Amino acid sequence: MDVSSGNKYIEELKEKVRHCRLCRLYETRKHAVPPEGDPNARIMIIAQAPGRQEDQEGRMFIGPSGKVLDRLFEQIGLDRGELYMTNLLKCFLPNCRKPRSDEIETCSVYLEQEIEQVNPELLVPLGYHPTKNILQKYGLQVPNRHHFPGLFGQLLMAGRRKLLPLRHPATVVHQSAHFDTLRENYRKLKVTTTTCKWYQVCPMREFYEQGKLNKYWIDRYCHGDWESCIRFQMEEHGRPHPDNMLPDGSHDNNL
Repeated sequence: MDVSSGNKYIEELKEKVRHCRLCRLYETRKHAVPPEGDPNARIMIIAQAPGRQEDQEGRMFIGPSGKVLDRLFEQIGLDRGELYMTNLLKCFLPNCRKPRSDEIETCSVYLEQEIEQVNPELLVPLGYHPTKNILQKYGLQVPNRHHFPGLFGQLLMAGRRKLLPLRHPATVVHQSAHFDTLRENYRKLKVTTTTCKWYQVCPMREFYEQGKLNKYWIDRYCHGDWESCIRFQMEEHGRPHPDNMLPDGSHDNNL
């Protein structure tokens, strides 16, 4: 599908969202909230559901959480216009309750279509339910609640798709997380939009171009979270390392 037809599809999907009556939430919402942003973006933000103010005006992230998100974007150097933003659930949850499994299952039909049409390189689910949904979609293990926070700020790979779970900005509003903690996690968004500065002279690039190295390593580190690459860290500190050392610090004797 070409860009123009893809954009048209997203516009049609927005209209379907605005008039959706697929689940019980249409009875209590004021406005269903359609996605916003660039339908050709390489980054897709997936929040849980609209808040009270979003429900009143039918737009994404315009309430207290939106103000936190805008501040985070400003400090890491990203603009909303560069992103595609959507919700797992398109309607306000009464009294801000937790989503129910049948609501998620029903509304996920929209998210499935959005991912297919936008085809982003990086999916960024915010908070527990969006992250759990995306992990299940790509067949990745869902940790228990105790270990779940360890996922936030960690780049994951699901085939050619990159996943970067982040805390929802509402955690700052509710004072369950500090802004500085979120800013450090959200900074990974900016990292993933750049390539490691050592890439052109890195043996990993040569091995990949020679067909000796799996593309996973290039996507996960060189064009992904290069800050977590052991080779990058050693290079930054002037520490010697063998050419056959992989980005995670292990060695491949076949290289």
